[in-house]
Amino acid sequence: MTSTIDIPESELSEEFICAAGPGGQNVNKVSTAVELRFDVARSPSLPAAVRARLMRLAGRRLTKDGALVIRAERFRRQMQNREGARDRLAELVRRATFVPRPRIATRPTRASKERRIEAKVRRSTIKRRRRAKPELE
Repeated sequence: MTSTIDIPESELSEEFICAAGPGGQNVNKVSTAVELRFDVARSPSLPAAVRARLMRLAGRRLTKDGALVIRAERFRRQMQNREGARDRLAELVRRATFVPRPRIATRPTRASKERRIEAKVRRSTIKRRRRAKPELE
């Protein structure tokens, strides 16, 4: 997966299913789509921090019991879909290994506050002039 994290084959489970979409009669006969499952919550090969970030990154691909499900059906060949699913898993794990820089809270300067207020005043003046009272004849 990455230079520091290696997920053994035993932690992955693959299920081959019928793919949707075009493909003619082949779609009905051959199970080319792959559903790759990886139990993130119980994986001993992931450090705790990476596990937490991966679970956050997975979003709706994560089941209630903590399994990551990746479905690949882009290609008509089973092996290509299998490689595609594994590549997507590797990319997710790679993204989870990066520690985001903590945000440093800052306060706006007095000048920036004044510029903001001045821009609001200018904008309201323009709008006020647009709705000038109609002249009486």
